Amino acid sequence: MLHKYRLNGFNIVLDVHSGGVHLVDGLTYAMLDMIEPPFSETCPQNVVTRLSEEYAIEEIECCYKEIAELHEDNILFSEDDYERYAKTSIASPVKAMCLNIAHDCNLRCKYCFASTGDFGAGRKLMSLETGKKAIDFLIKQSGDRENLELDFFGGEPLMNFETVKQLVEYGRIKEKEYGKKIRFTLTTNGLLLDDDKINFINEEMSNIVLSIDGRKEVNDEMRITTGGNGCYDVIMPKYQKLVALRGDKEYYVRGTFTRNNLDFSEDVFSLYEQGFDQISVEPVVGDPAEEYAITLQDLPKIYNEYEKLADRILENEKKGNRFNFFHFMLDLDQGPCAIKRLRGCGCGNDYVAVTPDGDIYPCHQFVGVDEYKMGNVDDGTFDESIKAFFSKVHVYTKPECKECWAKFYCSGGCNANNHKFAGDVRNAHKLSCELQKKRIECAIALKAARQWDDEED
Repeated sequence: MLHKYRLNGFNIVLDVHSGGVHLVDGLTYAMLDMIEPPFSETCPQNVVTRLSEEYAIEEIECCYKEIAELHEDNILFSEDDYERYAKTSIASPVKAMCLNIAHDCNLRCKYCFASTGDFGAGRKLMSLETGKKAIDFLIKQSGDRENLELDFFGGEPLMNFETVKQLVEYGRIKEKEYGKKIRFTLTTNGLLLDDDKINFINEEMSNIVLSIDGRKEVNDEMRITTGGNGCYDVIMPKYQKLVALRGDKEYYVRGTFTRNNLDFSEDVFSLYEQGFDQISVEPVVGDPAEEYAITLQDLPKIYNEYEKLADRILENEKKGNRFNFFHFMLDLDQGPCAIKRLRGCGCGNDYVAVTPDGDIYPCHQFVGVDEYKMGNVDDGTFDESIKAFFSKVHVYTKPECKECWAKFYCSGGCNANNHKFAGDVRNAHKLSCELQKKRIECAIALKAARQWDDEED
């Protein structure tokens, strides 16, 4: 399977099953639409006839031979070796947990998927006892895995900060007891940050996600306090202080864009200009009835904006300035393992979420979806059949994904979004798919431009 496109002056050919990316000339780009394996000793006459109006016959024959050699090397028209992994796909030990430490929030973001923090089930905080049982569950279900991850999430987790601190302490004890290493992370809206919390986060959290939408006017339109005010001026200096003190430890600022800010490259660069070099600005996936919701009709504008963003990033780098934009970070050399490419985040299989009531779900976005409730850490129940089901949810059990060129980059997309907006975890949510494909195209073109500039230098 091949995917061809033109961007930033490059003719780009992606060989889907090998992961090979080729920058080709116009002749090769045109010929690839006319031929397929098996290859003969010479270029088929009908292809020569069609191309000879623009290219010399010697050029055509040489190009055909080079394509055949690339096929022989299994980096063009390569066979699909991944489906065999899918057929032997098995349930994995749990390695990661989203701990919904607070089903409450001090913001009322208009696009919040969690019903402004309480997930539609009432505002509550997780008890220390339930949190400890969740950690015990993670360790028990992790089997022989040594490296585990636990993300403090909400709502707003800093509303339950004392419990966060005590659970980190408990986790450190259990690490030593069971020979594990827990990578703690936390996602916050920043309102409650102070020096004590900043110091604790920078000492104990392997990664910290700082939520902010971008420009002040964009952020304050969507991310408002319980009193109806914007939060930008409150959180920005706190984020800047946290990052300044963080050293080389991981973090990123996470923004969003809606129909109200389709010029989101301005938000990316606004965050960069405020001193952040690890940036994510992601599309809000929402009910199409909402005025802020992105629709398929917005795609042309969004495509142009992603291309504009890639150009701006490249120009910025030429001036000696560089930052990481999450959606353009693409490893074309090795990438994730085969199983990761097939199943993505591991939702419901090696990744779960736990609520303040101790309920276990496939991920934080499935919270409250009763058909996918997996058990409860307080009463010790865990439905292995749901886990087994999710272990088999991958690109080869999603009919639209199986035939898609981007399948090994998005791994079938977000299961929760597929369920909510496409009716089934195995259906593709078209809007999310189209956005992801455009980001991949821009990321590859950006990498090509960087390599081209390096060779020119």
